[in-house]
Amino acid sequence: MPAHFGITGWMCVNKKPPVTEPASKRGRKVKPETVVKTTREPSATSLKRRMRLMEGKRTLILDAALEIFSRYGVHGSSLDQVASLADVSKTNLLYYFSSKDDLYLNVLRQLLEVWLSPLVHFTADKEPVQAIGAYIKAKLEMSRDHPAESRLFCMEVMQGAPLIQGELQHPLRDTVQAKVAVIQHWIDSGQLAPINPHHLIFTLWATTQHYADFRTQVEAVTGKTLDDPVFFEEVLASLRSMILDGILPRTA
Repeated sequence: MPAHFGITGWMCVNKKPPVTEPASKRGRKVKPETVVKTTREPSATSLKRRMRLMEGKRTLILDAALEIFSRYGVHGSSLDQVASLADVSKTNLLYYFSSKDDLYLNVLRQLLEVWLSPLVHFTADKEPVQAIGAYIKAKLEMSRDHPAESRLFCMEVMQGAPLIQGELQHPLRDTVQAKVAVIQHWIDSGQLAPINPHHLIFTLWATTQHYADFRTQVEAVTGKTLDDPVFFEEVLASLRSMILDGILPRTA
């Protein structure tokens, strides 16, 4: 034990020798433990909820786009207008639709599907007066309940249908050709007068869609729209009478 002389005299100081690491551990760095984070897979319920939310947002954007495009046309509209009406950011809108043309094309495809849906039930096994009468009512209901779709489709076709030419040449044409065959069957079986099936379909479209495409004109002249139940029934009865009386077989 070493002795040191201090102010108060000699005193003993215990001094422990330094602790040295074993040679095997000297110079070796100890790595910190790696924490492995596990990613928890989302449950089926949360995935369904997310899909519903995304589909809801997509529908909201499409509805807003339909309203804007039917008012101003594709060239007079902007994504900012659509985003504002849908109450979403433009960035969020572009997550669902890559461009204005992409959004417009999706709106047109959706409305074409809705527009053609009443023709699906137009089948040869049905009595023609009932089938055509029901079709007139269905088309009038569409003009009343979906005027924006009708106006937008009319606007697109009048511009030459540059974006949906393919859809017009295939889904629309194929559906119409199938219904032309149905009408021809009714003619051949003596249930309808010998008329041109294409012109009958064009007449059905023109007379029913007029009340949507020219709603402002109809209201200016009559003071009414198809939203008036009495006026709706009046229009329905008039169209059925004029069209059906003109295509029934003539009696000598």
